Amino acid sequence: MIRSDRELLAAHLAGDLGAFHELVGRFSAQLWRIARSQLSSPEDADEAVQDTLVRAHQGAARFRGDCSVTTWLTKILINVCLDRHRHDMRRPSVPLPAHAIDELADRHDRTAATDTRLDLLKALDSLPLEQRLPIMLVGMHGFPLAEVSTILGVPVGTVKSRCARGRARLQDLLRVPTTEVEEVAR
Repeated sequence: MIRSDRELLAAHLAGDLGAFHELVGRFSAQLWRIARSQLSSPEDADEAVQDTLVRAHQGAARFRGDCSVTTWLTKILINVCLDRHRHDMRRPSVPLPAHAIDELADRHDRTAATDTRLDLLKALDSLPLEQRLPIMLVGMHGFPLAEVSTILGVPVGTVKSRCARGRARLQDLLRVPTTEVEEVAR
């Protein structure tokens, strides 16, 4: 018999050692995809998911049941990612040395789909966090607006407006300048 997420969490609290492991199996890939979309490296995403699962394991008794287990875990993950962003803002970044740029793979060797994806990810990274998070959760990870509202702790209308403002900004960022279009037409 397949137990629900809430049943597994309750079983974990009752001492079932395999229950939390089963929850991890259900949600770790989804949590990793969300973390990866928010953080700069796969290693950071791995650490964020691990931190999230540790916090969830330790704080399972504080789960109030007013949202789904998925929403609860995602909310913990978003808080972990926000903590990492705040930490990174305090830590100075080291620019890539000029000689290392030549060593990077030629961007034009990639397929058009990969170029488009990279451009989109770069544009997403340039959005303010308050716009990027709702866009990623709704548009890329398929969360309903009400769940994103719960995860971010803001009203549904705020989620909608942040998504709309973020999409408008993305459209501006991804628009090809007229001069480039004219050069290609020659």
